[in-house]
Amino acid sequence: MLPESGVPSPKRVSPQATPDALPKRNAALLSFIAALEAIGAWTGRVVSWFSLWMVLLSFLVVVLRYAFDLGWIAMQESVTYLHAALFMLGAAYTLRRNGHVRVDIFYQKLSRRGRAWVDLLGTLLLLTPVCVFIAWSGWGYVWESWAVLEGSREAGGIPGVYLLKTLIIVMPVLMLLQGLAWMLRSGLFLAGVGDALPAEEGVATGDTQRGPETDRPVQRRSAVERERIGTSPCSDSPAAKPRDGLLRPPPKANGDV
Repeated sequence: MLPESGVPSPKRVSPQATPDALPKRNAALLSFIAALEAIGAWTGRVVSWFSLWMVLLSFLVVVLRYAFDLGWIAMQESVTYLHAALFMLGAAYTLRRNGHVRVDIFYQKLSRRGRAWVDLLGTLLLLTPVCVFIAWSGWGYVWESWAVLEGSREAGGIPGVYLLKTLIIVMPVLMLLQGLAWMLRSGLFLAGVGDALPAEEGVATGDTQRGPETDRPVQRRSAVERERIGTSPCSDSPAAKPRDGLLRPPPKANGDV
């Protein structure tokens, strides 16, 4: 029905339906993802120093034992503690940097969207169940150690074995947090948010462009190389090839015969 003036009243648009609502939601999700990844990143930077302390302590143990006939059980066990913490707490940081060993058969040959699907489904169906199983199966083991405040069996050892065993729970929790961040990034990328995934390694942001039939980055040639072979900036574009299909020699420098 029309109002008495005969002019239809404007439709009310909810704040959720405005064009700016979706980018704001994406920005909020990206901020949440960055907060999740910051936990693993901070942990990884801290435990990365443990490798240096392991080397120094191992060197000190050997020098004291063979040069001065001295030794302490707690010093030797501290190397084991540092070694365990380095790997257990650094696993999430390594996952964030995509540094874990993987058997790659088809992954690198897929497009960016294909790799995003593999990361999303692999994290959801493989990483998450494994981490949940590790945390669930190790809970009783860690709880029993905390109940008695388990310490070293060696005289003079570190009285903190229960803390060492706690890493069995901390490691899958950190991996789940990083896995959640990776699933959200892959899901946003598949939903059309192009900057949800980090830039590919070895590809500068301003030195690439997208090919016409694939979303993989195409490397650009340098100005000197373009002048030498007479191609366009994009090495894999159709304009990079001579129109007549013939190969031409590079231009001769001044003074060449």
